[in-house]
Amino acid sequence: MRIVIAEDAALLREGLTRLLTTAGHEVVAAVSDGDTLLDAVRTHRPDLTVIDVRMPPTHTDEGIRAAHALRLLNPAEPILVLSQIVSGRAAADLLTTGDGGIGYLLKDRVGDIAEFLRALETVASGGEIIDPEVVRKLLRRRSSLDELTPRESEVLALMAEGRTNTAIAKELVITDAAVAKHINRIFAKLNLGTDDTAHKRVHAVLTYLRQ
Repeated sequence: MRIVIAEDAALLREGLTRLLTTAGHEVVAAVSDGDTLLDAVRTHRPDLTVIDVRMPPTHTDEGIRAAHALRLLNPAEPILVLSQIVSGRAAADLLTTGDGGIGYLLKDRVGDIAEFLRALETVASGGEIIDPEVVRKLLRRRSSLDELTPRESEVLALMAEGRTNTAIAKELVITDAAVAKHINRIFAKLNLGTDDTAHKRVHAVLTYLRQ
């Protein structure tokens, strides 16, 4: 199997390269940032790409954004994401792209080499592998919709239709201020963090649509 690795930590990048080579695979490129990764995949057309979530320059979500870019170019692009953090949102977003061939594993929980190599084969053949910890977080996020009151559920459904706060207020015969309060409660119950309001609104709607 021909593999591209994207990992900014030199020791881990070299370790993965040696591990995969020893297992009989060919590492056609090992890079440390998202832009170089995209170039490497376009050039080598690998059977699988292994991507770290956090890479330069900001070390936040460059790997996830690169994965999304690759899936836009080729919805069947097999990608295995390795992460140090449990990000249910990132995993859920990836699962909604393409047609399988997606994996999301936590680095600290990859303790069995044989199991890791089997995960690579599964993703490369079009299957899906998601770390159990990430699955548990996804389930907790899904169940958070059950915490919404009937009125909050109505507001969220109208948000999903693209309605503005004023339009929602008119539809439900309540004030704009009441709509804003309902929306803030929705954000809190869905644990949408500290993103700005526009981003939280988008994530709330995505959570609703996935259900």
